[in-house]
Order: sequence, then structure tokens, then C-alpha cells
Amino acid sequence: MKNGQRERELGRPGGWQQADLPDALDARDWFAGRLPTEWFTGPPLLEIDRDEIVVIGELPLPVPESTDSADPQAPPAEVPRATREGLVSRFRESTRPARMQIAMEAHGRYRRSVAWGVTIAGERILFTHLSVPVMTRLRQPERKVLDTLVDAGVARSRSDALAWTGKLAGKHAEEWLEELRSAMRQVDDLRAEGPRGL
Repeated sequence: MKNGQRERELGRPGGWQQADLPDALDARDWFAGRLPTEWFTGPPLLEIDRDEIVVIGELPLPVPESTDSADPQAPPAEVPRATREGLVSRFRESTRPARMQIAMEAHGRYRRSVAWGVTIAGERILFTHLSVPVMTRLRQPERKVLDTLVDAGVARSRSDALAWTGKLAGKHAEEWLEELRSAMRQVDDLRAEGPRGL
């Protein structure tokens, strides 16, 4: 098997970190078929990178007890926070063995760790997920930015400051990053359609 063919079969060519990663383009479909339908109110959200697949599903809320309101148009009573916390706890504990099994299968298929989370009443709760060290080289102007954040108490260390700036940049550039991801998917599709014998 030639190197170019191997790269096309295993995913996006790049640095050593991703050279042998299987493609995860069908992960959403795989999880949609593998997850029990009663777990979530609809299809889960999947967030995928080179290291991890995070599966986040929306938990159904119980129907609150009816109140003897004179107004039939009144909005339904809100589910108490303690009830929501209990639902998350029950889901986490009762599904743990099944989630571990699914995570092992997904790891064998995609060679990425799987983390889990839920949303309930608009709140997002992540269970155990990866914190991956990333090595980088920064010149003095970039180091000054990180040191300012540390000195101001915004971050505890340069590492925390770098994570904070990454989150901030991602939040403010999400539309542009999604366009970039879409363009990369198109390049991958074109590369896959190209001649195999090169």
C-alpha cells in the first residue's frame, strides 16, 4: 500500500499526531444507531477532535404537577433545580455500564476517547472528559499576553491563560472556524474522489 493511499484511508494527512487516526465523518451516524433511543429527547450533539468525541444529549424533563391556576394560558411551572440535579445523577449512574461499553466500541472504531454530557433545561453538564496538554512555542509578545492575564489574576498560570485565550478566540471566531471546517471537509471529499494510484 502506498503512503498517499494509506493517508487517504486513515483521515486527513498532517502531523504525526493525526497521521494514523481513522476518519470520524460517520461518527454521528454510528452513535445515532448505537445509542438507546430512550436516553435523550432527540439526536445527541457530537463534538469531535483528534483526541476525543464528546457526546451530549438532552434529558427529558418530567411534567410538573398541575397547579390549580385560574388561568389555563399560564406557563407551566418550572422544574426545581434539585429535581434536575437528581435526573442528571440518575442518568449518569444508571447508564454508566452501557456508556462504558459504547465508549470502548467507539474507541476501537475511531481511536478517540469518548466523554459524555447532558443538557437539561438549557444547562450543559459534562461528565469526565479529557484535558490534553498541548506544547507550543511563543515569542515574547505572546508570552506577555499570557503573563498579563496571570498577573491580573484572570488565570493561575500561563497554561490556564493559553486555555482561556483559546476559548475566547473560539467563541468570537466560531462562524469563521465553521466555514474553515466546511472547506476542509470539501477538500477531503475531493481528495477521496481523486485517483488512488498516485
